[in-house]
Amino acid sequence: MRRNESWPSGGLFDLDVKKELIADYEYKMTAPDFWDDNTKAQKLIGELNAVKGVVEGFESLEKEYEDLTVMLELAEEEKDDGLFAEVEESMRAFLQKLSGFELELLLNQPYDKFNAILELHPGAGGTESQDWAEMLLRMYRRWAENKGFKVEVLDYLPGDEAGIKSVTLSIKGHNAYGYLKAEKGVHRLVRISPFDASGRRHTSFVSCDVVPEIEEDVGDIEIRPEDLRIDTYRSSGAGGQHVNKTESAVRITHIPTGIVVACQSERSQIQNRERAMTMLRSKLYERKLEEQRKELAEIRGEQTDIAWGNQIRSYVFHPYSMVKDHRTQVETGNVGAVMDGEIDAFIDAFLRMQIRQNEQKA
Repeated sequence: MRRNESWPSGGLFDLDVKKELIADYEYKMTAPDFWDDNTKAQKLIGELNAVKGVVEGFESLEKEYEDLTVMLELAEEEKDDGLFAEVEESMRAFLQKLSGFELELLLNQPYDKFNAILELHPGAGGTESQDWAEMLLRMYRRWAENKGFKVEVLDYLPGDEAGIKSVTLSIKGHNAYGYLKAEKGVHRLVRISPFDASGRRHTSFVSCDVVPEIEEDVGDIEIRPEDLRIDTYRSSGAGGQHVNKTESAVRITHIPTGIVVACQSERSQIQNRERAMTMLRSKLYERKLEEQRKELAEIRGEQTDIAWGNQIRSYVFHPYSMVKDHRTQVETGNVGAVMDGEIDAFIDAFLRMQIRQNEQKA
């Protein structure tokens, strides 16, 4: 089956352009001075791998489509009901892969391809909410692992009895921010508390904040040294022998905005300071975008209230099992799978809804 007959490439996905881009990246890598700037070299390699991944994904889907077509033709010739059933099952799996591939192509906003910084903060409720935060931490780690993304804990504050008081993750991978921006908001849990001797039902809240990891200066974001308060302290998370022995952890407060970032993942104070500055730059840029969004919403007369109680998703463990996204109405009764990181259905539905809304406003 020929591509130009039934498997077109062009428009949103132009195979020839992407192959030319791969050739250009590979040519640049042959330059004698390519490794003189290691940061720049690693960035180009990352971009090369990302484009290669898209092309290889397209070619894999193309081959699978052709194989399915041959199977269907064979089933029709032999009138084989068993083969028809096999084709139908394979087609469902193929369409799911195709949908995911299409969504990846639609993630074309300026910072979608960036790594993500994800923070979890429990709400009121003490141990109950802190335990819920740790459960969400595990869920996002599992999701990232399934995507082949790298997860690094930048800052970790354990709970007094169980769970966590706060955690900051760096999630590295192509389109990490593009996907995870769908998770920004308040997550609500309803369950019988394991910490309540009376076995009563409790409701807990955790806020999830996601920003793109911006390592270079962008736009008109200016960070003046006199606007910063920098504190050092001993790391509290799991680590090597240096943990709790030297004040290598760094906390930076941006005085004009009150934004606070902290990093304790690196061995040296200098490295932690650099990572913390990246986090601060990312948060300041996200703050600027949020202000612009609010201004546009006010002009359009849109509702901008994102109060604590307005959760984006509810996870109900009792009296029944269900996870429901309140923005898209997507829901599932398989709570266990969701908590094991299977959240793509929620992410996919929200991002497609957002894309449709942006197209309508354009």
